[in-house]
Amino acid sequence: MVFKRLLGAFGVGGPSVETVLHGGHGRPGGHLPGEVTIQGGDHDVHVQQVVLSLVTHVEYEHGDHEGTAGVEFYRGAIAGGFHLGAGQYHTIPFQMPLPWELPLTEVYGQHLHGMAMGVRTELEISGAMDSGDLDPVSIGPLPSQQRVLDAFAALGFQFKSADVEQGHIAGVHQELPFYQEIEFYAPPQYGGQINEVELTFVASPHGLAVVLEADRRGNIFAEGDDVFGRFHVSHDEALHMAWEQELENWLRAVAGHLHGGHGGFGHGGYGHGGYGHGGYAPVAHHDAHHGHHESHGHGGPGWGGVAAGAAGGLAAGFVAGAVVNELLDDDDDDEDGGDDAFAESMVEAQQQAVQDAYQQAAYEAAYEQAYEDAYEEAMETFEDEE
Repeated sequence: MVFKRLLGAFGVGGPSVETVLHGGHGRPGGHLPGEVTIQGGDHDVHVQQVVLSLVTHVEYEHGDHEGTAGVEFYRGAIAGGFHLGAGQYHTIPFQMPLPWELPLTEVYGQHLHGMAMGVRTELEISGAMDSGDLDPVSIGPLPSQQRVLDAFAALGFQFKSADVEQGHIAGVHQELPFYQEIEFYAPPQYGGQINEVELTFVASPHGLAVVLEADRRGNIFAEGDDVFGRFHVSHDEALHMAWEQELENWLRAVAGHLHGGHGGFGHGGYGHGGYGHGGYAPVAHHDAHHGHHESHGHGGPGWGGVAAGAAGGLAAGFVAGAVVNELLDDDDDDEDGGDDAFAESMVEAQQQAVQDAYQQAAYEAAYEQAYEDAYEEAMETFEDEE
């Protein structure tokens, strides 16, 4: 890093700034350590405050218009009210708090293609603000998020890309005005039924929401649609949960049982602190924009215990992204508590719901088979008549 002179508001001969991020790596809910050093210019100044902000690349929609923009989503002062003499150096150490819902920019030490995030330093002098360049920062997954990603690797998902989209996810409490989607190609065994699966994490101090969206292919009886699943678990539960089996069950349900186009599976009961995992409950979502979102307009760390060979299949799909400056410069709250009787009743209701769903699927399968038989019989009669 080198000192960067701030020219926009302070003019020639103004102060310059150097921001150093110690390691340049962080995790959601953690802190990013570093220091800002300011070098005085040609004359004395009074620095009113030094501000750090986090900026990321966000896709948005407004009516018929779509685009991307650099969005500032955190801003905080780290110092202020000090005299800076001409040519004098002033260093300010900091511990920058990172939001729990922070998008990930790397997995298994590899950059997620499509992601860009940076820290911007601003000085306020005589009521004027001036900004330095963005310093890129890498955000890795929490152990609970890593466990889910390890399961994706073990099942044969291949990473495609990642992005951040403006808006909120229906049914999930969010603090930030956007969410991240990590896109995967479906495992080979589901290639004829599911095109892609998108994974979204929404973390909080109390737990983790894991939101899935499958792009299901159509057939002669039904159009393709988007099917959704949602898990609410504590961070500890996420570490010990059999995600491979949970995801496999969800994929099979998406690909098979409900291919009549009547919806997907939402997953999530209510345990301690509003988190836990119960039976499947069918939820109808045909519109990706309004069903999943309330829009405004592969070997690495062994957190999940997955063999390095399985994780390597996922890591192979990660590709380094573009430079941060090039990309960026262009509700209901869960409540604590809930007694056991309520939790049991929720599980029973969900179990009954999935039984009803399977019965409905069986009925639809029988109807489709009868339709096929009748069609073939009519064709044979038609050919005989000719």
